[in-house]
Amino acid sequence: MGQRGFWDEQQRVAKLQEKKPVLTRLTESIPWELFRPLLDKGYSQERKSNAGRKRIDPLILFKMLVLQQLFNLSDEEVEFQVNDRRSFEKFVGLGVMNDIPDATTVAFFRERLRKAGVIEELFEMFEEYLRDQGLEARGGQIIDATLVPVPKQRNTREENKEIKADRLPDGWEENLNRLQQKDLDARWVKKNGINHYGYKNSICIDAEHGFIRRFVVTPANVHDSQMLPMLLDPENHDDYVWADSAYAGECFEDLLSLGGFESRIHEKGSRNHPLSEAAKERNSVRSAIRACVEHVFGSMTTSMGGKLTRKIGLERNEAWWTLKNLTFNFLRYLQRSTNALTLA
Repeated sequence: MGQRGFWDEQQRVAKLQEKKPVLTRLTESIPWELFRPLLDKGYSQERKSNAGRKRIDPLILFKMLVLQQLFNLSDEEVEFQVNDRRSFEKFVGLGVMNDIPDATTVAFFRERLRKAGVIEELFEMFEEYLRDQGLEARGGQIIDATLVPVPKQRNTREENKEIKADRLPDGWEENLNRLQQKDLDARWVKKNGINHYGYKNSICIDAEHGFIRRFVVTPANVHDSQMLPMLLDPENHDDYVWADSAYAGECFEDLLSLGGFESRIHEKGSRNHPLSEAAKERNSVRSAIRACVEHVFGSMTTSMGGKLTRKIGLERNEAWWTLKNLTFNFLRYLQRSTNALTLA
């Protein structure tokens, strides 16, 4: 083959753009400028002088955080990928002559947003945008939780006992560098005979559109059902609530009734009181709808690079998973928009 020329390269880029990759569609479909006031609020700080390097556009850094969640990248990996891949570079709004924000800048930006409480506001802002687009919560709500693995801590049994008792093990406060690498909030839990370490992301999606409307991040040992009051969405147009048998029980049925909700929670049998055939049939019918929430977790596991999180502590994991849930809603919005265009 001969040497590629400038016009060959232009033609190659044009062909790529015709295929409408997901980053191009995100650029065109998500109202990025809508988030700028909040990003400025979280990133602004007084400058002692006008000297020095110009501040990086916070929208560029926000898009790098979205890239992290799309592909489950560390701060170092997202810096490398934006440098290495033209599609990433174009998505964040940089050209070949621009400097790419480094990993430290990305981490610093996320921390500033977290401490300012802006990340939760970003999620709520997009929720308001969805309602304005006619995508308000409808069809009832589906609730479930997924385990969030984090790197295991190498502690002694005595140290773990102290941590479980919400006490700092002896000597840890004397080494601040070591303490910063210790996760005092993650917990172990056994599920289906397998031990898991980390956190949980409990979510509520609406049955009609499939967007995450509410969520709570907790240590892994917190039982799913304890989060039910915090996950119920009173703004859903319909009263049905679907959930698996982990949320079954008279107290939860009473809670739903008190809130004006209609329970579609799976019925749960016991050793001496197995489910009747009628109850099994009701559970089977409910599973067809409840399965939609599993598609959310499946998308995070496959399309979004997995659930492993490398952040330390509950607050940082809450910030990370707020961004993850927001990014899922971005992808879901693309899917809904594409389906609407196809039907039209």
